[in-house]
Amino acid sequence: MKEGTARTAPVTVIVPAYNESRSVLDTIQSLQVQTALPAEIIVVDDCSADGTGDIARSLGVTVIRPPANTGSKAGAQTFALAHVRTEFVIAIDADTTLAPDAIEKLLPAFDDPNVAAACGSVLPRRIKSVWERGRYVEYLFAFTFYKQVQDQYGAPLISSGCFSMYRTEAIRAVGGWPTRTLAEDMDLTWTLYQQGRAVRFVSGAVCYPLEPRNFGFLKKQLRRWSHGFVQNVRLHWRGLLDVPFLRSAVAVACWDAVVASVVYLMLLPMIALLFRNPYFLLGYVIDVPAILVPVIAGALPRRELGRALVSVPSFFILRTVNAVFFLKAVWVELVRGRRLVTYEKGH
Repeated sequence: MKEGTARTAPVTVIVPAYNESRSVLDTIQSLQVQTALPAEIIVVDDCSADGTGDIARSLGVTVIRPPANTGSKAGAQTFALAHVRTEFVIAIDADTTLAPDAIEKLLPAFDDPNVAAACGSVLPRRIKSVWERGRYVEYLFAFTFYKQVQDQYGAPLISSGCFSMYRTEAIRAVGGWPTRTLAEDMDLTWTLYQQGRAVRFVSGAVCYPLEPRNFGFLKKQLRRWSHGFVQNVRLHWRGLLDVPFLRSAVAVACWDAVVASVVYLMLLPMIALLFRNPYFLLGYVIDVPAILVPVIAGALPRRELGRALVSVPSFFILRTVNAVFFLKAVWVELVRGRRLVTYEKGH
């Protein structure tokens, strides 16, 4: 679409925001220059204390404020649902920006009337710290390989919470974004599958969230993601049995997360010590070729091969940290029976 020919799409964008004064402006501005402009942008100022609502209001968007903090991103998004009058609704984090054609590229996925949700690719907006670099490689790998395979089988594992589009009627039919787990995007996606609805992944629709720049923020994010995954498996496991590919994908994800975590954190160092042979530690990087192929494939079109290769060591550091948090979540949720219920966002 040529410059100056942007059309208005039947889409309302919901931006949940709690103390996001440093990032919400960029998010809104990226929405206001889309090649397919949203009919309305609604910022949910979730009782912020830093002027988030004033910044959003100055950009001419609709700002609503609940009487009390909703307690989570999902709660804020559902609070805004009653104000949506369009056929489609987008949920986007207040620290995320969009490529100019992101909305336009998602819309064709809904030509199929059974499609209830669609998501795009995710890449960190800032790539400086070891954690941001690790996440950059993680996303290049996941969205170049895993998501593509999942979409071929018609079952992307998650319609990403940082940026996804939905049919408004489908969201209303399930009562809005669920708050019963710490991963509302996973919960919603799996619920839609169990209702017989379809979800699509569109690689060309790109969003750019701010990822954790230090370990303090990373810790909050990984706790939420790890516990949210375990909570959703526990909640949905019976329903997943009726969705063949999704059932297999979740089973593989669980097996990989648990077994790989145990191997990384316990088995490899124990074997190396037992046999007094450090070469066993090469197991930490034995899958480098398998990771590099999709990472390079994802980086080349973006002309970021150098950045990707330099960031690969950070990926292995992040993967080890991921393993620690996942095993801890399994222990706390399934063994000790203690659910994590406090939503903490980190960026």
